[in-house]
Amino acid sequence: MAIYTKDEAKAIMDKALSFSKADVCEVNLEGDNSGNIRYARNSVSTAGARSNQTLVVQSSYGKKTGTATIEEFDDASLEKVVRRAEELAQLSPESEEFMPPLGPQEIEDGNAHRESTAKISPDYRAAVAAASIEPAKAKGVTAAGFFEDRVDFSAMSNSKGLYAYEQSTGLDFTVTMRTDDGTGSGWVTRDYNDVGLFDPEMASRIAIDKALMSREAKAIEPGKYTVILEPAASVGLLGNMFRSLNARSADEGRSFMSKEGGGNKVGEKIVDERVNVYSDPLHPLVPATTWTGEGMPIKKTSWIEGGTVKNLAYSRYWADQKGVAPLPFPVNTIMEGGDASLEDLIKSTKKGILVTRMWYIRNVDPQTLLYTGLTRDGTFFIENGKIKHPIKNFRFNESPIIMLNNLETLGQQVRINGNLIPYMKIRDFTFSSLSDAV
Repeated sequence: MAIYTKDEAKAIMDKALSFSKADVCEVNLEGDNSGNIRYARNSVSTAGARSNQTLVVQSSYGKKTGTATIEEFDDASLEKVVRRAEELAQLSPESEEFMPPLGPQEIEDGNAHRESTAKISPDYRAAVAAASIEPAKAKGVTAAGFFEDRVDFSAMSNSKGLYAYEQSTGLDFTVTMRTDDGTGSGWVTRDYNDVGLFDPEMASRIAIDKALMSREAKAIEPGKYTVILEPAASVGLLGNMFRSLNARSADEGRSFMSKEGGGNKVGEKIVDERVNVYSDPLHPLVPATTWTGEGMPIKKTSWIEGGTVKNLAYSRYWADQKGVAPLPFPVNTIMEGGDASLEDLIKSTKKGILVTRMWYIRNVDPQTLLYTGLTRDGTFFIENGKIKHPIKNFRFNESPIIMLNNLETLGQQVRINGNLIPYMKIRDFTFSSLSDAV
């Protein structure tokens, strides 16, 4: 039994705190039940389930801190792990960036738990695999996929009186479809908190169709093209941009958000004014945790508004150094979109390229957020509002900042990797060379 109730978790952590002799002590308790199924070559290869729970004790004397972990929660084990954390703290050097634990906080209850997801069974996982494998076989396509579901809890308590608790559920699905002749590849990913939103047959059918459509791809010259980016194609680049929303790295001159001459770019317009990005742990489609690992409440926050940097994240230490309020890093990313569907974007394109997915993205220049990577699993040439034929994959060299300044159209939002990202039509996207990979 890995999922403890709020009262059960508190009882365990209170007992651990009762053994503490340190100046301050913090206890984190978490656990999960998860299951998975994996298939390849149109056949299930592995399936399994896991139940796990872990308690972490962090003890501090002044600015000296030690941490110890245990997976047994009887009284003797709890006292042992607390003593071990205290021993390690006494041996540790002082941390110049030590921040004392927070006192009680007003933390909103999260909404990331769905009972239907928590009750997913092995039979359901087998049905997910069958929903990929059977239609793939019928179309002369080979499926390779992975499905995982989980229910988990997290709790923390400290000697200052703070207590936080939450439960959540989630599922992740990804499948690659390859045509039996090896010339076509399609791919799709899905993730949800609520299993009721997941349709494995429809998701697999999209990947099958992409595989069949991408057979015998033709080579076209690299260069700058108008592109339609599916969310799976843009999320990697955008994620790298969102990770630069850090005040400390900006203030220290280590990121794109650094301002020439010192400081950061809060208040500066960096992308098209139609770009609005925020985070919200209580968003119904992408719910997330409502508190940080330190127990600080996480609220809805605007990061980019009208193309202008609205906020940067401040750790408690850096906020203290700068004399401002701390602001937690975003736990999800929600980029506002428009009404256009993928089909609408294709119909409105006279000449361009549809990109299903990008991968192997690597940093070229952190100061300009320039990245390189490859397209994969379905890249298509568009002419006069229709997909004309598949094309060979490209290597690209592009910055999400330049990309969002070359924005033509924002489409409908799609959930991907716990975020909401819209379809996007971008002009002058830079493809630097061809790739022979399918």
